[in-house]
Amino acid sequence: MLSRRALAVVAGGSAAALLAVAAVLVAGRSSGGGPQGAGQDGAGQPSATAPLRDLAAARGIRIGTALAADHLTGTPAAVAAREFDAVTPENEMKWERVEPERGHYDWAAADAVVAFAQAHGMQVRGHNLVWHSQLPQWLTTGDFTAGELRALMLRHVTDEVTHFKGRVTAWDVVNEPFADDGTYRAGLWYRQLGVSYIADAFTAAHAADPAAELWLNDYTIEGPGPKSEAMYALAKSLKQQGVPIDGVGFQAHFALGRVPAGFRATMQRFADLGLDVAVTELDVRMPTPPDAGSLRQQADDYDAVLRACLGVTRCRGVTVWGFSDATSWVPGAFPGQGAATPFDADYRPKPAYRAMAAALATRTG
Repeated sequence: MLSRRALAVVAGGSAAALLAVAAVLVAGRSSGGGPQGAGQDGAGQPSATAPLRDLAAARGIRIGTALAADHLTGTPAAVAAREFDAVTPENEMKWERVEPERGHYDWAAADAVVAFAQAHGMQVRGHNLVWHSQLPQWLTTGDFTAGELRALMLRHVTDEVTHFKGRVTAWDVVNEPFADDGTYRAGLWYRQLGVSYIADAFTAAHAADPAAELWLNDYTIEGPGPKSEAMYALAKSLKQQGVPIDGVGFQAHFALGRVPAGFRATMQRFADLGLDVAVTELDVRMPTPPDAGSLRQQADDYDAVLRACLGVTRCRGVTVWGFSDATSWVPGAFPGQGAATPFDADYRPKPAYRAMAAALATRTG
Protein backbone atom coordinates (compact mmCIF):
# COMPACT_ATOMS: atom_id res chain seq x y z
CA MET A 1 0.00 0.00 0.00
CA LEU A 2 1.45 3.35 -1.00
CA SER A 3 1.77 6.31 1.30
CA ARG A 4 -1.47 8.08 2.03
CA ARG A 5 0.32 11.32 1.26
CA ALA A 6 2.32 10.40 -1.81
CA LEU A 7 3.36 7.59 -4.11
CA ALA A 8 6.63 5.89 -3.26
CA VAL A 9 9.57 7.66 -4.90
CA VAL A 10 12.60 5.75 -6.08
CA ALA A 11 15.08 8.56 -6.57
CA GLY A 12 18.34 9.32 -4.85
CA GLY A 13 20.97 7.13 -3.23
CA SER A 14 24.70 7.44 -3.63
CA ALA A 15 26.30 6.07 -6.75
CA ALA A 16 28.56 3.83 -4.70
CA ALA A 17 25.66 2.34 -2.79
CA LEU A 18 23.64 1.76 -5.95
CA LEU A 19 26.59 0.06 -7.61
CA ALA A 20 27.02 -2.14 -4.55
CA VAL A 21 23.46 -3.34 -4.48
CA ALA A 22 23.41 -3.82 -8.24
CA ALA A 23 25.92 -6.62 -7.73
CA VAL A 24 23.60 -8.54 -5.40
CA LEU A 25 22.18 -11.68 -6.94
CA VAL A 26 18.58 -11.99 -5.88
CA ALA A 27 16.40 -15.04 -6.38
CA GLY A 28 13.66 -14.53 -8.97
CA ARG A 29 10.13 -13.96 -7.72
CA SER A 30 8.14 -14.69 -10.87
CA SER A 31 8.20 -18.46 -10.24
CA GLY A 32 9.71 -20.64 -7.56
CA GLY A 33 10.66 -17.49 -5.60
CA GLY A 34 9.28 -18.49 -2.21
CA PRO A 35 11.08 -20.84 0.12
CA GLN A 36 9.04 -23.66 -1.38
CA GLY A 37 8.16 -22.16 -4.75
CA ALA A 38 5.73 -19.39 -5.71
CA GLY A 39 2.35 -19.99 -7.24
CA GLN A 40 -1.20 -18.83 -7.74
CA ASP A 41 -4.52 -20.30 -6.71
CA GLY A 42 -7.34 -21.06 -9.10
CA ALA A 43 -8.64 -17.50 -8.88
CA GLY A 44 -5.32 -16.02 -10.00
CA GLN A 45 -4.38 -14.87 -6.49
CA PRO A 46 -1.00 -15.71 -4.95
CA SER A 47 -1.09 -19.06 -3.17
CA ALA A 48 0.37 -19.73 0.27
CA THR A 49 3.63 -20.82 -1.38
CA ALA A 50 4.20 -17.37 -2.91
CA PRO A 51 6.69 -15.00 -1.25
CA LEU A 52 5.29 -13.11 1.70
CA ARG A 53 5.47 -9.79 -0.17
CA ASP A 54 3.17 -11.08 -2.91
CA LEU A 55 0.72 -12.50 -0.40
CA ALA A 56 0.71 -9.23 1.55
CA ALA A 57 0.22 -7.13 -1.56
CA ALA A 58 -2.86 -9.16 -2.42
CA ARG A 59 -4.26 -8.25 1.01
CA GLY A 60 -3.40 -4.56 0.67
CA ILE A 61 -0.69 -4.41 3.35
CA ARG A 62 3.10 -4.29 3.50
CA ILE A 63 5.31 -7.01 4.95
CA GLY A 64 8.66 -5.68 6.09
CA THR A 65 11.88 -6.53 7.86
CA ALA A 66 14.61 -4.72 9.73
CA LEU A 67 17.83 -4.91 7.74
CA ALA A 68 21.40 -3.97 8.58
CA ALA A 69 23.91 -2.50 6.15
CA ASP A 70 26.22 -5.52 6.53
CA HIS A 71 23.46 -7.89 5.34
CA LEU A 72 23.03 -6.47 1.84
CA THR A 73 24.84 -9.27 0.02
CA GLY A 74 24.63 -13.04 -0.18
CA THR A 75 21.85 -15.14 1.33
CA PRO A 76 20.48 -12.47 3.72
CA ALA A 77 20.03 -10.04 0.83
CA ALA A 78 18.48 -12.65 -1.45
CA VAL A 79 15.92 -13.77 1.13
CA ALA A 80 15.08 -10.20 2.17
CA ALA A 81 14.52 -9.05 -1.40
CA ARG A 82 12.43 -12.11 -2.24
CA GLU A 83 10.16 -12.08 0.80
CA PHE A 84 9.68 -8.45 1.89
CA ASP A 85 8.46 -5.23 0.30
CA ALA A 86 9.44 -2.85 3.11
CA VAL A 87 12.68 -2.24 4.99
CA THR A 88 13.51 -0.57 8.30
CA PRO A 89 17.24 0.15 8.76
CA GLU A 90 18.05 -1.60 12.01
CA ASN A 91 20.51 0.93 13.47
CA GLU A 92 21.82 2.89 10.51
CA MET A 93 19.55 5.94 10.90
CA LYS A 94 19.89 6.37 14.66
CA TRP A 95 21.46 9.57 15.93
CA GLU A 96 24.78 8.09 17.13
CA ARG A 97 25.31 6.54 13.69
CA VAL A 98 24.43 9.45 11.41
CA GLU A 99 25.75 12.35 13.54
CA PRO A 100 28.60 10.94 15.64
CA GLU A 101 30.14 14.42 15.84
CA ARG A 102 28.17 17.59 16.20
CA GLY A 103 27.18 18.90 12.79
CA HIS A 104 29.11 16.19 10.91
CA TYR A 105 26.97 13.50 9.26
CA ASP A 106 27.84 10.03 8.05
CA TRP A 107 25.07 8.78 5.77
CA ALA A 108 26.97 5.93 4.09
CA ALA A 109 25.41 2.95 5.89
CA ALA A 110 21.89 4.36 5.83
CA ASP A 111 22.21 5.29 2.16
CA ALA A 112 23.28 1.72 1.36
CA VAL A 113 20.16 0.25 2.98
CA VAL A 114 17.92 2.76 1.22
CA ALA A 115 19.59 2.05 -2.14
CA PHE A 116 19.08 -1.70 -1.62
CA ALA A 117 15.41 -1.11 -0.89
CA GLN A 118 14.97 1.03 -3.98
CA ALA A 119 16.70 -1.53 -6.17
CA HIS A 120 14.21 -4.19 -5.03
CA GLY A 121 10.96 -2.27 -4.97
CA MET A 122 10.80 -1.92 -1.19
CA GLN A 123 9.51 1.02 0.80
CA VAL A 124 11.69 2.42 3.59
CA ARG A 125 10.61 3.19 7.14
CA GLY A 126 13.01 5.63 8.78
CA HIS A 127 13.95 4.59 12.31
CA ASN A 128 14.28 6.83 14.20
CA LEU A 129 14.58 10.58 14.69
CA VAL A 130 14.17 11.27 18.43
CA TRP A 131 14.84 8.58 21.04
CA HIS A 132 16.31 8.43 24.52
CA SER A 133 18.84 5.76 23.51
CA GLN A 134 21.77 5.44 21.08
CA LEU A 135 22.59 9.11 21.27
CA PRO A 136 26.15 10.36 20.59
CA GLN A 137 28.35 11.18 23.56
CA TRP A 138 28.77 14.79 22.50
CA LEU A 139 25.01 15.22 22.94
CA THR A 140 24.48 13.31 26.18
CA THR A 141 27.46 14.87 27.98
CA GLY A 142 27.14 18.37 26.58
CA ASP A 143 26.26 21.25 28.86
CA PHE A 144 23.35 22.62 26.82
CA THR A 145 20.59 24.94 27.92
CA ALA A 146 17.02 23.89 27.18
CA GLY A 147 16.92 26.33 24.28
CA GLU A 148 20.16 25.01 22.84
CA LEU A 149 19.04 21.39 23.18
CA ARG A 150 15.74 22.09 21.45
CA ALA A 151 17.57 23.79 18.60
CA LEU A 152 19.93 20.83 18.25
CA MET A 153 17.00 18.40 18.11
CA LEU A 154 15.12 20.44 15.52
CA ARG A 155 18.22 20.84 13.36
CA HIS A 156 18.97 17.11 13.48
CA VAL A 157 15.39 16.16 12.60
CA THR A 158 15.36 18.66 9.74
CA ASP A 159 18.73 17.57 8.36
CA GLU A 160 17.98 13.85 8.46
CA VAL A 161 14.51 14.05 6.97
CA THR A 162 15.76 16.43 4.29
CA HIS A 163 18.62 14.08 3.37
CA PHE A 164 16.19 11.21 2.75
CA LYS A 165 13.33 13.30 1.33
CA GLY A 166 11.48 11.34 -1.33
CA ARG A 167 13.25 8.11 -0.44
CA VAL A 168 11.80 7.37 3.01
CA THR A 169 8.04 6.79 3.02
CA ALA A 170 7.46 6.92 6.79
CA TRP A 171 9.40 8.01 9.87
CA ASP A 172 9.32 6.84 13.47
CA VAL A 173 9.60 10.43 14.62
CA VAL A 174 9.48 9.83 18.37
CA ASN A 175 10.44 6.39 19.64
CA GLU A 176 9.53 4.94 23.05
CA PRO A 177 8.38 8.10 24.83
CA PHE A 178 6.91 6.22 27.82
CA ALA A 179 8.21 4.19 30.76
CA ASP A 180 6.48 0.91 31.58
CA ASP A 181 4.27 2.56 34.19
CA GLY A 182 2.84 5.01 31.65
CA THR A 183 4.79 8.04 32.81
CA TYR A 184 6.93 9.94 30.33
CA ARG A 185 10.37 8.40 30.07
CA ALA A 186 12.83 10.55 32.00
CA GLY A 187 15.43 10.63 29.24
CA LEU A 188 17.37 13.57 27.88
CA TRP A 189 14.50 15.08 25.92
CA TYR A 190 11.69 14.95 28.47
CA ARG A 191 13.99 15.79 31.37
CA GLN A 192 15.16 19.05 29.79
CA LEU A 193 12.38 19.99 27.37
CA GLY A 194 9.21 18.50 28.81
CA VAL A 195 6.49 16.89 26.71
CA SER A 196 6.59 19.70 24.12
CA TYR A 197 9.59 18.05 22.45
CA ILE A 198 7.23 15.50 20.87
CA ALA A 199 5.03 17.96 18.98
CA ASP A 200 8.10 20.01 18.03
CA ALA A 201 9.80 16.96 16.48
CA PHE A 202 6.71 16.08 14.43
CA THR A 203 6.31 19.65 13.22
CA ALA A 204 9.95 19.82 12.13
CA ALA A 205 9.78 16.48 10.32
CA HIS A 206 6.66 17.53 8.45
CA ALA A 207 8.24 20.80 7.38
CA ALA A 208 11.27 18.94 6.03
CA ASP A 209 9.22 16.43 4.00
CA PRO A 210 5.46 17.06 3.85
CA ALA A 211 4.93 13.81 1.91
CA ALA A 212 6.43 11.50 4.53
CA GLU A 213 4.20 9.73 7.04
CA LEU A 214 5.01 10.53 10.67
CA TRP A 215 4.61 7.96 13.46
CA LEU A 216 4.87 7.40 17.19
CA ASN A 217 6.44 4.03 18.05
CA ASP A 218 6.64 2.06 21.32
CA TYR A 219 6.55 -1.39 22.91
CA THR A 220 4.19 -2.94 25.48
CA ILE A 221 1.25 -0.94 24.17
CA GLU A 222 -0.39 -3.89 22.38
CA GLY A 223 -2.90 -4.63 25.16
CA PRO A 224 -4.60 -2.87 28.07
CA GLY A 225 -2.34 -1.23 30.61
CA PRO A 226 -0.93 2.10 31.78
CA LYS A 227 1.55 2.42 28.93
CA SER A 228 -1.05 1.74 26.26
CA GLU A 229 -3.40 4.25 27.90
CA ALA A 230 -0.64 6.85 28.01
CA MET A 231 0.13 6.36 24.33
CA TYR A 232 -3.56 6.63 23.46
CA ALA A 233 -3.88 9.88 25.41
CA LEU A 234 -0.78 11.31 23.73
CA ALA A 235 -1.91 10.34 20.22
CA LYS A 236 -5.36 11.81 20.86
CA SER A 237 -3.87 15.02 22.21
CA LEU A 238 -1.53 15.44 19.25
CA LYS A 239 -4.44 14.95 16.84
CA GLN A 240 -6.55 17.50 18.71
CA GLN A 241 -3.67 20.01 18.61
CA GLY A 242 -3.34 19.61 14.85
CA VAL A 243 0.16 18.13 15.10
CA PRO A 244 1.00 16.30 11.83
CA ILE A 245 0.89 12.72 13.10
CA ASP A 246 -0.17 9.87 10.81
CA GLY A 247 0.14 6.69 12.81
CA VAL A 248 1.10 4.66 15.85
CA GLY A 249 3.52 1.74 15.62
CA PHE A 250 3.27 -1.29 17.90
CA GLN A 251 6.70 -2.84 18.31
CA ALA A 252 5.35 -6.27 19.36
CA HIS A 253 8.48 -7.76 20.92
CA PHE A 254 6.70 -10.73 22.49
CA ALA A 255 7.68 -13.61 24.73
CA LEU A 256 6.35 -16.99 23.60
CA GLY A 257 2.60 -17.31 24.08
CA ARG A 258 2.21 -13.69 25.25
CA VAL A 259 0.42 -12.03 22.32
CA PRO A 260 -2.42 -10.10 24.00
CA ALA A 261 -5.86 -11.47 23.15
CA GLY A 262 -7.06 -7.89 22.64
CA PHE A 263 -4.32 -6.81 20.24
CA ARG A 264 -6.72 -6.30 17.36
CA ALA A 265 -9.11 -4.29 19.55
CA THR A 266 -6.25 -2.12 20.79
CA MET A 267 -5.13 -1.31 17.25
CA GLN A 268 -8.71 -0.55 16.26
CA ARG A 269 -9.04 1.85 19.18
CA PHE A 270 -6.07 3.87 17.91
CA ALA A 271 -7.37 3.65 14.33
CA ASP A 272 -10.65 5.14 15.51
CA LEU A 273 -8.72 8.31 16.35
CA GLY A 274 -8.15 8.72 12.61
CA LEU A 275 -4.65 7.25 12.70
CA ASP A 276 -3.00 4.45 10.79
CA VAL A 277 -1.50 1.59 12.79
CA ALA A 278 1.22 -0.95 12.05
CA VAL A 279 3.20 -3.73 13.69
CA THR A 280 6.71 -2.34 13.42
CA GLU A 281 9.21 -4.65 15.19
CA LEU A 282 7.69 -8.12 15.56
CA ASP A 283 9.56 -11.05 17.07
CA VAL A 284 8.56 -13.87 19.44
CA ARG A 285 11.38 -15.07 21.68
CA MET A 286 11.65 -18.41 23.50
CA PRO A 287 14.15 -20.36 25.61
CA THR A 288 16.84 -21.91 23.45
CA PRO A 289 17.34 -24.39 21.99
CA PRO A 290 13.69 -24.51 20.87
CA ASP A 291 11.64 -27.68 20.86
CA ALA A 292 8.82 -28.68 18.51
CA GLY A 293 6.13 -27.49 20.91
CA SER A 294 7.71 -24.05 21.25
CA LEU A 295 7.97 -23.68 17.50
CA ARG A 296 4.28 -24.58 17.14
CA GLN A 297 3.33 -21.98 19.76
CA GLN A 298 5.51 -19.43 18.01
CA ALA A 299 3.69 -20.15 14.75
CA ASP A 300 0.37 -19.56 16.51
CA ASP A 301 1.70 -16.26 17.86
CA TYR A 302 2.81 -15.02 14.45
CA ASP A 303 -0.55 -16.11 13.03
CA ALA A 304 -2.36 -14.13 15.74
CA VAL A 305 -0.40 -10.96 14.99
CA LEU A 306 -0.96 -11.19 11.24
CA ARG A 307 -4.67 -11.78 11.70
CA ALA A 308 -4.95 -8.89 14.15
CA CYS A 309 -3.48 -6.54 11.56
CA LEU A 310 -5.63 -7.94 8.76
CA GLY A 311 -8.70 -7.36 10.93
CA VAL A 312 -8.09 -3.60 11.17
CA THR A 313 -8.72 -1.61 8.02
CA ARG A 314 -6.15 1.03 8.89
CA CYS A 315 -3.37 -1.46 9.70
CA ARG A 316 -0.71 -0.70 7.11
CA GLY A 317 1.42 -3.79 7.60
CA VAL A 318 3.68 -5.97 9.71
CA THR A 319 7.47 -5.68 10.01
CA VAL A 320 9.57 -8.40 11.63
CA TRP A 321 12.60 -7.16 13.56
CA GLY A 322 15.11 -9.17 11.57
CA PHE A 323 13.87 -12.23 9.73
CA SER A 324 16.59 -14.76 10.60
CA ASP A 325 17.76 -16.18 13.91
CA ALA A 326 21.31 -15.71 12.57
CA THR A 327 21.07 -11.94 12.93
CA SER A 328 18.41 -11.40 15.61
CA TRP A 329 19.06 -8.94 18.43
CA VAL A 330 17.22 -11.12 20.95
CA PRO A 331 20.02 -13.39 22.27
CA GLY A 332 22.15 -10.37 23.07
CA ALA A 333 19.35 -8.69 25.02
CA PHE A 334 17.75 -11.76 26.63
CA PRO A 335 20.41 -14.33 27.63
CA GLY A 336 19.18 -17.89 27.16
CA GLN A 337 16.44 -16.84 24.76
CA GLY A 338 16.24 -16.44 21.01
CA ALA A 339 14.89 -18.29 17.95
CA ALA A 340 12.54 -15.31 17.68
CA THR A 341 12.19 -14.85 13.91
CA PRO A 342 10.44 -16.64 11.00
CA PHE A 343 13.69 -18.09 9.56
CA ASP A 344 16.26 -20.21 11.37
CA ALA A 345 19.98 -19.46 11.52
CA ASP A 346 20.47 -21.17 8.15
CA TYR A 347 17.78 -19.00 6.53
CA ARG A 348 15.31 -21.87 6.31
CA PRO A 349 11.61 -21.06 6.90
CA LYS A 350 10.27 -22.11 10.29
CA PRO A 351 6.66 -22.95 11.22
CA ALA A 352 6.24 -19.25 12.02
CA TYR A 353 6.98 -18.38 8.39
CA ARG A 354 4.42 -20.86 7.15
CA ALA A 355 1.87 -19.48 9.61
CA MET A 356 2.45 -15.98 8.27
CA ALA A 357 2.00 -17.16 4.71
CA ALA A 358 -1.18 -19.07 5.57
CA ALA A 359 -2.66 -16.08 7.42
CA LEU A 360 -1.98 -13.81 4.45
CA ALA A 361 -3.36 -16.34 1.97
CA THR A 362 -6.56 -17.05 3.91
CA ARG A 363 -9.51 -14.87 3.05
CA THR A 364 -12.28 -14.84 5.63
CA GLY A 365 -15.47 -12.86 6.13
